[in-house]
Amino acid sequence: MKLDFLKEFEFFTGVPDSQLKPLCNYLMATYGISDKHVIAANEGNAVGLAAGYHLATGKVPVVYMQNSGLGNIINPVASLMNDKVYGIPCVFIVGWRGEPGVHDEPQHIYQGEVTVKLLEDMDIATFIIGKDTTEEELSSKMAEFKALLAKGKQVAFVVRKGALEFDGKVKYTNDNKMVREEIIEHIATVSDTDVVVSTTGKASRELFEIRERRGLTHGSDFLTVGSMGHSSSIALAIACQKPDRKIWIIDGDGALLMHMGSMALLGANAPKNIVHVVINNGAHETVGGMPTVAEKIDLCKIADGCGYPNFVSVDSFDALDEALRVAKGRDELSFIEVKCSIGARDDLGRPTTTAKENKENFMKYLED
Repeated sequence: MKLDFLKEFEFFTGVPDSQLKPLCNYLMATYGISDKHVIAANEGNAVGLAAGYHLATGKVPVVYMQNSGLGNIINPVASLMNDKVYGIPCVFIVGWRGEPGVHDEPQHIYQGEVTVKLLEDMDIATFIIGKDTTEEELSSKMAEFKALLAKGKQVAFVVRKGALEFDGKVKYTNDNKMVREEIIEHIATVSDTDVVVSTTGKASRELFEIRERRGLTHGSDFLTVGSMGHSSSIALAIACQKPDRKIWIIDGDGALLMHMGSMALLGANAPKNIVHVVINNGAHETVGGMPTVAEKIDLCKIADGCGYPNFVSVDSFDALDEALRVAKGRDELSFIEVKCSIGARDDLGRPTTTAKENKENFMKYLED
């Protein structure tokens, strides 16, 4: 399916998704980051941006997301956009991960089962786009949707795997030299047998493979395969309950931005046994490489403002090793930002244990 049906819209915002990569690349190639296209910190943030756009112009915005982000939009859709409140029209484009009958990762299975129901429960009219959807079917449905949008309602296109097409090429790079997998190798070396909570996406996959290569147990690692942005909150609660254990957080810039309020909680509680490492490549690299705003902000100043007593930004392995060594021996909350390149191995695998096995092994490790 070509993306011509979007040309009548003038404002797009959302959070990148690998299933929507043709759409994301189209938006970057056509608009870049501009007043017509904003990559949001999270999906609820995108709904707020969409509402503001409509209030300022009277026009209909488009919000794109992976279906894992539906939970983030429920409040602003139900309490702001719904036609029983302000009646703000919006088109949602939702990548359908975990579609029933289609193999996917464990974090997507249940979300995939309830995707259409969640949209319908929010009174969002829904149309599924697949590889076999015709231009005529889409045009007919768009005509129906326009009538609903005119009444201040919201509509959604739920996109199956491989349904969208874009022939253009977009390359995402930065000037940083360190590779994420090597960064995690260094963290794993210094953290040794300490507890590690790693963020969703390729970081957790790389950590798993590093342990495999070294013939080490995975019990010390909690791999946050879903719930993007919540690894640091998980780690904070563990650290408070296990004050004698050193807890390392391997975070990403996209995840950090998605729920940055967790930094305020960490700083305010200041657990002495946490080292919070943020690997910052300024990109949503796991889902394609679209940029985040993390290269334009000072994460160390944010950590300082949130109350972290120690914070440092590094861009070389020598500086990283020193920062890790000092944090390891410090009896105080530490924040380390690591400047990172964009990219990963093409043959990067996925954890061979199930999520429940990870949970059980991790809990046993904490207990022991």
